[in-house]
Amino acid sequence: MTDLPLLELRNVTRRYGGLIAVNDLSMQVKARTIHGLIGPNGAGKSTAFDLISGLQSVSGGQIFLNGQEITQQSVEARVRAGICRTFQTPRLFEKMTALEVVMTGRHVHGRAGMLTSMFTIGAKLRDERMVTETAYELLDKVGLSSEADEQVSNLSYGKRRLVEIARALATEPSILLLDEVASGLNPVETAAVAALIRDLAAEELTIVLVEHDMPFVMGLCEAITVLNFGSKIAQGSPECISNDQQVMEAYLGRANDTGISRREKRYALNGRPS
Repeated sequence: MTDLPLLELRNVTRRYGGLIAVNDLSMQVKARTIHGLIGPNGAGKSTAFDLISGLQSVSGGQIFLNGQEITQQSVEARVRAGICRTFQTPRLFEKMTALEVVMTGRHVHGRAGMLTSMFTIGAKLRDERMVTETAYELLDKVGLSSEADEQVSNLSYGKRRLVEIARALATEPSILLLDEVASGLNPVETAAVAALIRDLAAEELTIVLVEHDMPFVMGLCEAITVLNFGSKIAQGSPECISNDQQVMEAYLGRANDTGISRREKRYALNGRPS
């Protein structure tokens, strides 16, 4: 057994000229946990996700996955290594069916290589059949098996979110990054996504959430990292975070400035009386 975190950021910084979007961020995510990354608008959360997933390069610092440095790896290499993500707004192929979209994620693990496919039709057909079967299973996992043949553009926003999660799962990630997964969902859809995340965590998938819905985060996460103006201001359990003075001020201002009591601030953060 090892105590190494599955994901680790060491002093990670991202600059855009004179603007620092992420500033000297160090963060550890333990394997098989649900970890929240929260902060006010513009805190640097989505930029941090871009750096972890490889969509943007770091200006300084290092990123490690399972003890191996991946700082300079491409997006594709990170997906193969086990990192996959969703986006604030689902990025899907509108003219494809839900099944076809999920299959695009599965092809990263296709077994029939280019030469094999050229000379062995049978191997290619077997590979495609396995990809299709796995895609059906993943749509069933997210509750969309009946929508498999529906064109993505015809699906509701909430169902499109689920298709994106299924596509991400098709890559067989060891760590899944969910960016604002509850955004735009109604209460029933939000509860369903929360239940799905719990089920995935129970299957030992590591999940990192960027989210603005504080009751959603507090009810799911075992550990939370809080950013403000690109810098980490707190990290700990939901209980510790909901009682942290710096966190309450970052979200709601100082009590003397706003007239909001400490007890009212805790309620605003965790969605229930303290």
